[in-house]
Amino acid sequence: MAQARNLGVIVLRRLCYNVLRLLEDVSMGTLTIRLDEKLERELARLAKRTGRSKSEVAREALRRQLSIQRFRTLRREAMPYAAAAGYLTDEDVFRDVS
Repeated sequence: MAQARNLGVIVLRRLCYNVLRLLEDVSMGTLTIRLDEKLERELARLAKRTGRSKSEVAREALRRQLSIQRFRTLRREAMPYAAAAGYLTDEDVFRDVS
């Protein structure tokens, strides 16, 4: 049982590491997208209100979405190992990690 718990902890650490790695991407490429008028207005309004460029706001939104998708994938991959280690709920994880 201890070995299964250790495996669960290792899988959780890998998950956290990979999510954080997504947020640290420093290389810049170019992406052109088309926005409908409403989305363009909302983006411009948010950029102005926060003092950031529209590109910065869009990059942040894309990073968040990619992080969420990566987290979901890693969580799905980790679930069998976590269940085998006795981690059936988020509370089980928080109990042992905290």
